[in-house]
Amino acid sequence: MKFTAQQIAGILEGDIVGNPEAEVSKLSKIEEGTAGSLTFLANPKYTSHIYTTKATVTIVNKTFIPENEIDTTLIKVEDAYKAFSKLLEYYNEVKNNKTGIESPIFISDSAIYGENIYLGAFAYIGENVTIGDNVKIFPNSYIGDNVKIGSDSVIFSGAKIYSETIIGNNCVINSGAIIGADGFGFAPNEKGEYKKVPQIGNVILEDFVDVGAATTIDRATLGSTVIRRGVKLDNQIQIAHNVEIGKNTVIAAQTGIAGSTKIGENCQIGGQVGIVGHITIGDNVKIQAQSGIGRNVRDNEVLQGSPALPYSDYNKSYVHFKNLPKIVKNINDLEKNKWE
Repeated sequence: MKFTAQQIAGILEGDIVGNPEAEVSKLSKIEEGTAGSLTFLANPKYTSHIYTTKATVTIVNKTFIPENEIDTTLIKVEDAYKAFSKLLEYYNEVKNNKTGIESPIFISDSAIYGENIYLGAFAYIGENVTIGDNVKIFPNSYIGDNVKIGSDSVIFSGAKIYSETIIGNNCVINSGAIIGADGFGFAPNEKGEYKKVPQIGNVILEDFVDVGAATTIDRATLGSTVIRRGVKLDNQIQIAHNVEIGKNTVIAAQTGIAGSTKIGENCQIGGQVGIVGHITIGDNVKIQAQSGIGRNVRDNEVLQGSPALPYSDYNKSYVHFKNLPKIVKNINDLEKNKWE
């Protein structure tokens, strides 16, 4: 796809300095710009690259005034970073703007789907499935019985949506994600053997939820595992049965959340965090990467470590952790000197 500087400026409501007919067909970093590419300058530490970049068009802040001659055409906007992000979103929409039903494909006779949808080849749509308008389901996806998918949602290739799952509007499920698999429920008998406890609940994703590649969200034993509106989940996250995650919480890769834990709104959880089951984490909590959470957490706490400590306490303690060999040597020297 090719765009002129004039077209891009129209999308971004920006002003052109240079050639309005300059054409671009790809994106690049400013320091790696090549002919025919579009880039942006937002961070002042990269300013020197605008005088050497080979990019055809560069998005800059309106406050930018070149100090030397430049070859690239400028598009001046209020906020170059936000404008470039908007352009990426627009580009992604254009790139993924697929419609129609490919073949081969299986669609149950009882399935209902809306207008302007895309169903990729080798997708499976089970019984009593309901799909809204403008939904895109890419090839090799599985949509189980009684699933509901809201309008404007996207299911990328290879995702598996198990039966009874409810997905809201404007959700994105990335490749390899599994929504609604059985929770990890087993009970030992008198012989010490583990018998599976049936998992008969479901998963509910509210509107504007993003689920990363290879992330798994287990169905509830009873009731629902619930991911509230605006939650963003990175790749390779495990969410167990009956977990509830509050609105606008973001969670980074490889975090694991055990069953029946409730996480509040607007939390930020780093990568490789482990959270035990049956606890409650409040609103606006921040948990640093690789922390282990084994207790209830109050609103607004900032935690780090395993077991996790308040962030400031952890930093103070870490100074002593690093100095522990020196401290032990000093103690040993004192003990030795005492007896000499």
